[in-house]
Amino acid sequence: MSEGTTPRPRVSDLTIDDVSRHSPAKRRWVPIALVLATLVAAVLAVVALRGPHAIEVATATARPAASGSAATVLNASGYVEPRRRATVAAKITGRVTEVLVDEGMPVEAGQVLARLDDADARRQMEAARANRDVARAALDEIEVNLADAERRLRRTEELRRDGVASEQDLDTATATADALRAQLKVATRNLDAAGAQLAIAVQNLENYTIRAPFAGIAVSKDAQPGEMVSPVSAGGGFTRTGISTIVDMTSLEIEVDVNENHIAKVQPGQPAVATLDAYPDWRIPATVRTIIPTADRQKATVKVRLTFDELDPRILPDMGVKVAFQERAGDTDEAPSAQSVVPRNAVRRDGERSVVFLVDGDSVERRAVTTGRELGAEIEILAGVPPGSTVVVDPPDDLADGQKISITT
Repeated sequence: MSEGTTPRPRVSDLTIDDVSRHSPAKRRWVPIALVLATLVAAVLAVVALRGPHAIEVATATARPAASGSAATVLNASGYVEPRRRATVAAKITGRVTEVLVDEGMPVEAGQVLARLDDADARRQMEAARANRDVARAALDEIEVNLADAERRLRRTEELRRDGVASEQDLDTATATADALRAQLKVATRNLDAAGAQLAIAVQNLENYTIRAPFAGIAVSKDAQPGEMVSPVSAGGGFTRTGISTIVDMTSLEIEVDVNENHIAKVQPGQPAVATLDAYPDWRIPATVRTIIPTADRQKATVKVRLTFDELDPRILPDMGVKVAFQERAGDTDEAPSAQSVVPRNAVRRDGERSVVFLVDGDSVERRAVTTGRELGAEIEILAGVPPGSTVVVDPPDDLADGQKISITT
């Protein structure tokens, strides 16, 4: 190489000195890079394993269709009401001395429920009995005097026929007997009046004992010993008007309000299915008993009463109930036999077709179905969903065939 020429660098001259190779800054970046690479790899692995994002859904099981199930023509809601319910009260105003009933206690007709303080009434009854006894004694005395007067009259008549007694003696004996007969009638009437007064006193005393008007269950205890009760409210809230409320549990029925626009769909004797709010899975057969022949102009409804085909101890007064009025047998042509029954909100309309989403493991299968009659909150599936299949309820709008799902509880 000649003088004045710049030397060209060689590859062998490109080396890193030991100080730069083992500098502290480079040693810090190496483990950070390793950690970041590990996290990225883990995320990619989780995404690869889980696949697409899973959608949370609720599910229900398709149940077998009941043979001969009738279509629902109308739905209504109401309450369980007893035909016989009585708040038992006293006929008089008085202070409670004893209450012999408690909530939930069965009672028989005529059973004593409570007693009031009857000291005054008992004294009045004793006074009436004494008056009756005095009237009876007066009657006995008059009867004795009348018997003696009639004997004297007979002797006077004999003496008059013999010419011994005068006409005046006969008149006096006759007048005495007649007067005693009149007194006897008055005494008899007095005895009857005293007996009637005694009966009133006895009834007044009985009014201090409150009895059950019919057999049933006591559902409330409205008074306590020491309180005043009255058949009418005395004001101020210090006087009770009832002792206990009795319900005849054998007279429980359903009362619902039906919109007057749909009352033509309801007829006496029509079958129905009742569902208590407390037992939503319990379907109770019922029958329309009567339609109350008047409408409520404020609510535009008509009251309908239904009887339970069979009573059950779980049915209690004032429970909320939903009623599905069914078609009568023979009202419609024979419908095709349903394969299964699913909730109505499990069926989605897709144009002219009805579809459901069947659960298949952790994904769903979109399937077209043939629907039948609506049965309240459920619908018949004539084809497409075998009984026992799991279907998605209220499927989200973005749910598609093959979509991964997560079932909510």
